[in-house]
Amino acid sequence: MSDSLHPDAPPTVPIEDQRIARLLTWLSLMAILFLLGIGAKAWYANHHTHAWVLWAFALPIVVNMAWFAGTGNRAAQKGGLITTVGLLFVYLMASGGESNTGPLWFYVFPPLLFYLTNLKTGTAILLFCYLIAVVVFQNPDLPLVAAEYSTDFKIRFFATLTFESLFCFVLEASRLKARHELVELARTHEQAARTDELTALANRRDMQYRLNAEFSRYQRAGHHFSIVLIDLDLFKTINDRFGHDAGDEVLKAFAELMQRVIRETDIAARWGGEEFLVLLPDTSLLQALVLAERLRAEVARTEFVFHDQRLPVSISAGVCSIAKSGSINDLLKQADTHLYSAKEAGRNRIAPRVRSLDEAADRDTTPRP
Repeated sequence: MSDSLHPDAPPTVPIEDQRIARLLTWLSLMAILFLLGIGAKAWYANHHTHAWVLWAFALPIVVNMAWFAGTGNRAAQKGGLITTVGLLFVYLMASGGESNTGPLWFYVFPPLLFYLTNLKTGTAILLFCYLIAVVVFQNPDLPLVAAEYSTDFKIRFFATLTFESLFCFVLEASRLKARHELVELARTHEQAARTDELTALANRRDMQYRLNAEFSRYQRAGHHFSIVLIDLDLFKTINDRFGHDAGDEVLKAFAELMQRVIRETDIAARWGGEEFLVLLPDTSLLQALVLAERLRAEVARTEFVFHDQRLPVSISAGVCSIAKSGSINDLLKQADTHLYSAKEAGRNRIAPRVRSLDEAADRDTTPRP
């Protein structure tokens, strides 16, 4: 049996990715407004070169936003914004900005960096920026370096930035751990909601979803499928004579046997009580009858034992193909009718009974509605 999670469900963009994309869009807009505003302030303070550089940094942010709007590439959106902001901080550190306050803008970088990247990448980028800051601070005579900072400023800057970086690292690590635990919890609950606890097969809810998905595929592309509705014969007698623990063991043993017999692409579910349903994708009525008979024969020759007592276990099954049905409900009703016929005919058998393979094939050639 395949995984009980829904592989055919339409792909969705993770909510967190959407949230980050919206956050980056708003951060980009705010960055553009700040650059324009601070650039205008610098212009009116007669720092014309500084103003033009700040305005120029707004251009790659606009391009990055336009690129993301056109491609939807979130990795490029993150990388583009981090690169632009990083280069802006290098410039502010080298130029000093206005009144040598440029490096102070670097305080917004650590939380942004850790949020947009993983802890390892964020730490590596941050250490690289530290290295650049040390080079700029210790070598004011380098080309393009126009600012010179006091020793007191350097000590305070690195001390406070280090504290902030460590604080952001710890917070982000805690956030990621909590997120991972929530994702695992949600996955566990999702699995439990779609799995029968006793047999570990898909439950009725999950099978209903898969039936609807397979019917939609049949309507779109004409892929035929069949179902086998199975009932353990005289199961109440087993419970009454040997106890409910014995009955539970029979259900588990039969589920394991059934999974060995059916194909990997087939999906088995506990439909309710001692009833089971097998969905057979891309399978005609003839093929479904052959598989159901193979399963019945395997159960008949298997010895079911509980506390050294042999249990009388056999199955009856009703088989139906979508070619003979107009809906899932109709398909299930026909399979149930065939199952009832098998039980009425003496149990331990499959219905419909056919005299030949040709007759089974004829039953499966009704045109698709």
